[in-house]
Amino acid sequence: MQTAVYAGTFDPFTNGHRDIVERASKLFKTVHVAIAESTSKQPLFDADERVELTTQALEDFGDKVVVEKFNGLLVNYVAATGADVIIRGLRAVSDYEYEYQIAAMNRELAPNIETVFLMASQQHSFINSTIVKEVARYGGDVSSLVPQNIGKRLKAAFHGR
Repeated sequence: MQTAVYAGTFDPFTNGHRDIVERASKLFKTVHVAIAESTSKQPLFDADERVELTTQALEDFGDKVVVEKFNGLLVNYVAATGADVIIRGLRAVSDYEYEYQIAAMNRELAPNIETVFLMASQQHSFINSTIVKEVARYGGDVSSLVPQNIGKRLKAAFHGR
């Protein structure tokens, strides 16, 4: 298990996501942060912007972390990278049922790819991208919830500053 993939929409990438990347980078030689290009969600930032913002937020990891966008089935992307592990973050017990279903489907599609669940650190367990966007939309302070570059971009997106 040398390479792992941590996939999501990451709209925006939060400090909770960063925490999972940091912890995964201690377990695996390389972590691919895979940003879903096509999604049923309606993201605030397009895929290229999310790649740019996330790359900036993770630049201190050097070549240990690779940020890319992907389209299609996650297991196909994972196989193309040569990875054999999918990382999923869990914030609360309520996340588990949904994530278990996704992991079971991925196992059905690609039995050789394992899913590893990492629990969010307690200080990040309440953070999710939707809540961050809502707080930012109404002028709230998100500086403790997202990397600095993303906080600035959220402020600009919602308030033009």
